[in-house]
Amino acid sequence: APWTVSTAAFPAVADKHTAFSRESRPAAAMAAGRGSLYLLSGKGIPSGKGGFGTMRIIHARIYTMEAAGVIPDGYLDVQDGRIAAVGAWPPADDAAGEVLDAKGGWLLPGFVDAHTHLGMWEDGLGFEGDDGNEDTDPCTPQLRAVDAINPLDRCFEEAREAGVTTVVTGPGSANPIGGQLCALKTWGRRVDDMVVKAPVAMKMALGENPKTVYHGKSQAPVTRMATAAIIREALARAARYGADKKRAAEDEDVDEPEYDIKCEALLPVVEGRLPVHFHAHRADDIFTAQRLAKEFGLRYVIVHGTEAHLCADLLAQDGVPVLCGPLLCDRSKPELRQLTPANPGIVRRAGAAIGIITDHPVIPLQYLGVCAGLAVREGLPHEEALRAITIGPAQICGIDDRVGSIRVGKDADLVLFPGDPLTVAARPRAVFVGGHRI
Repeated sequence: APWTVSTAAFPAVADKHTAFSRESRPAAAMAAGRGSLYLLSGKGIPSGKGGFGTMRIIHARIYTMEAAGVIPDGYLDVQDGRIAAVGAWPPADDAAGEVLDAKGGWLLPGFVDAHTHLGMWEDGLGFEGDDGNEDTDPCTPQLRAVDAINPLDRCFEEAREAGVTTVVTGPGSANPIGGQLCALKTWGRRVDDMVVKAPVAMKMALGENPKTVYHGKSQAPVTRMATAAIIREALARAARYGADKKRAAEDEDVDEPEYDIKCEALLPVVEGRLPVHFHAHRADDIFTAQRLAKEFGLRYVIVHGTEAHLCADLLAQDGVPVLCGPLLCDRSKPELRQLTPANPGIVRRAGAAIGIITDHPVIPLQYLGVCAGLAVREGLPHEEALRAITIGPAQICGIDDRVGSIRVGKDADLVLFPGDPLTVAARPRAVFVGGHRI
């Protein structure tokens, strides 16, 4: 062969199961399975920012998810954990560091799942690892996902091995107002180092879940009316709190209101700086979310939107994004009776922005690509399905400045497949997070 497989050291990856470096992976294993990706020259140089010093991937079919579209035979340079260059082969200059031949594989931005509970409900544990619902109080906007995430849960490893490099995770839907969601990478050991944006949104929930949880406690809410009323009261109180703080700041004779941690958490929401992610399955619950949003001038996203296909034209008319899913589950409760994997395609054709989600652990994160493939089978165009697990959710969540597409300056979160990544048999040859090969 004109070249040999390099076993140059990559940064050690440590989690609760294993600690290893690339030196311990035999060349024969690298040349099999994922091993049609070849290292041609150079050595991995960990930078101070946590990525390679320099790396070039060549002869890749690059799906940029940008205006450049698909580059049939392209190259991509990584420097200090970010994308430094991308274009058609051949480049104008020689590579300065590691060179990896993709041999025609599909190179995409790392996948983004915009609604999960990763690290909040730990794999294989019961109550001990259940940190997603503080169901002692129906209104908990002050809770922060970052304080509950266990980044050493093995599902992080399974997610990144499937090419999912960024997730939004946070509280469940027991409470009408559940708390603050967080966007983070799936590679790392300390959650503070993995955060992309926190908070990225405020979680609110409508429909059956809050009713079901609090009915068993003989406590409000036990109706949809009470769920909406709890949200409405909290938002009104936060708006008044903000007005009182502003008045005090402008007039030295006016005292500031007594500190209220819930109102403080909701101030960015009522001021339009932090969007709301509304858990809503049924069409009437979707419309309640819209009603609340219009009352208080909220920025918002519909999460799940199981019946969004029944009102897709109205959502598109109002410019409401929908995070569709989970798609690979049964109709386990009444509000899922209209569940169909055709939902993303119908909503997208109507003109609304979409993302496809797993709602992990409802559907394990490693099946995000399979969910997108199922949507393709049911009518969503293939390109739109790829967008729905990359740039689409990144834009909806306001993190597209860093992730979701292949563009110079963005994080070098990349996934390389031998072919179509939306098939059941698809397995990445290589995954990179911030320039690190995982």
